[in-house]
Amino acid sequence: MSNDKVRVYSTNQPFQAEMIKRYLADHGILSFIMNKMDSSYHFGDVEILVSRDDVVRSKKLIEDFFQHE
Repeated sequence: MSNDKVRVYSTNQPFQAEMIKRYLADHGILSFIMNKMDSSYHFGDVEILVSRDDVVRSKKLIEDFFQHE
């Protein structure tokens, strides 16, 4: 398994990133959140990263997540 992490989603809403991370975990995909938001002014993005091996499946699951939202 590759150790390279790839961004599969980014948002400016941290709660949304947490929900997607949980959704991926429910489907057996380990993901990581990288918070690039400025703590004072609250601009920037929160990124979801997964292993290079899980990119295609993760993107499909994220697409499914928004179709069911």
